[in-house]
Amino acid sequence: MVRWLAFLAVLICAASHAAVPPPPSIGGKSWLVGDMTSGQVLAAEKADERFEPASLTKLMTAYLVFAALRDKKITREQQVPVSTRAWRAPGSRMFIEPRKPVTVDELIKGMEIQSGNDACIALAEAVAGSEDVFAQMMNREAARLGMANSKFMNSTGLPDTQHYSTARDLYILAAALIRDFPEEYARYYAIKEFRYNNITQPNRNRLLWLDPTVDGVKTGHTDAAGYCLIASSRRSGRRLLSVLLGSTSENARAQESQKLLNWGFQFFDSVKLFGTGEVVRPLEVWKGASRTVKAGVQGDLYVSVPKGEAAKLKADLVSQQPLVAPLTQGQRIGTLRVSFDGKPLAEYPLVALEAVAPAGIFGRAWDTLRLWIK
Repeated sequence: MVRWLAFLAVLICAASHAAVPPPPSIGGKSWLVGDMTSGQVLAAEKADERFEPASLTKLMTAYLVFAALRDKKITREQQVPVSTRAWRAPGSRMFIEPRKPVTVDELIKGMEIQSGNDACIALAEAVAGSEDVFAQMMNREAARLGMANSKFMNSTGLPDTQHYSTARDLYILAAALIRDFPEEYARYYAIKEFRYNNITQPNRNRLLWLDPTVDGVKTGHTDAAGYCLIASSRRSGRRLLSVLLGSTSENARAQESQKLLNWGFQFFDSVKLFGTGEVVRPLEVWKGASRTVKAGVQGDLYVSVPKGEAAKLKADLVSQQPLVAPLTQGQRIGTLRVSFDGKPLAEYPLVALEAVAPAGIFGRAWDTLRLWIK
C-alpha cells in the first residue's frame, strides 16, 4: 500500500495551486519537489527529461548494498578485497588500497559521505562479483521501482552516453531508499565528514550545515551534469524531498534546493484522511457468512493540499459490485476517489479489512436468486 501511494499518487491538479504562490524560480536544468508523507509531487520542471545523474547514481548502488545487508548476503563487519579496478577508479575517491583491509561499513561511508568511486566499485564487486553484473542488477531494480526513464551502466555515475536518469526517477529512488531502509538512511546520510586512510573529507551536501532539518541525501557533479543535489528535510512530522539537476555551483545547488523545500513546507499541508485499518465504509457482500465487509486502507493515507484548504477535500468510495464471498483480508474491493475543490486529485485502493467466508448452501442459493432478480 505504501509503495503504491508513493509511486502512483497523481500530481496535484493545476487548479489546486491557485491558493498558493507559484514555485520559486529555480536555477537548474530540471527539478522536482515532493511530499513523502502523501507521495505527491508538489511542483516540477522538466521532471521526465533525461539527464546525466552523475554521483546521484550512488543512491541505486546504496539501495542494492542495503538490500544485500538485509538479506544477509554481506555484513557490515565483512572485509572486502580491493581490486585493481576499484583502486584505480577515477574521480572522487576514499583512497582504498589493495593490501589494506576495508570493511563494508567503511565502504558505505566512503561512498555516501566522500562520494568515493573506488568504494562503489569495491561494493559492487562484493555484492555481484563484478561491476558489470552489478549494473544489470541496478537496471532490474530500477524497472521494479518504476523508474521508467533510467539506465545505469556503472555503480559510480562516471560519464557514459548510455547512463541517464530523470528528476522524477531519482525522486522515486531516493524515496524508496528512505522508506525501505530507514535505519541505514539514518545511520549514514546525515554524517558531515568521514576520515579514512588518514584523509578526512567532508560531505558535499552543504545543507547539512545550513539547515538542521535536512538529513540527506546526495550530491553529484560532472562537467556535463552540472551540480546536482537530492535533499531531504523533515519538519513537524512531514518529510519533503527535492531533486535538482544541472545547477551552476555548489553554493547554487544548496540555495536552490533550500528554496524548493521552504516553498513546499510553507504553502502546503499534509492532511490525514484515514488511518491504518480505519473503516471507510462497510460494503454489502453476496453469498457470504457475513452480509457486509469493512472497507478501508492498509496504511495511513495522507494527501497534500494548499495550506489551510483541507475543507475543500472530498473522498468518494467506488466499490467493486457485486462483492461475492469468499473475500480475503487485504483483497482489493474498491477505490477511494479524492477530489479537491471539486476537481480530481488522486485515487487509492480500498481493501477488505477482514476475511468473509462463504455462506452455507442455502445462503449461497438465496443470494444467487437475488442477484439474478437484481
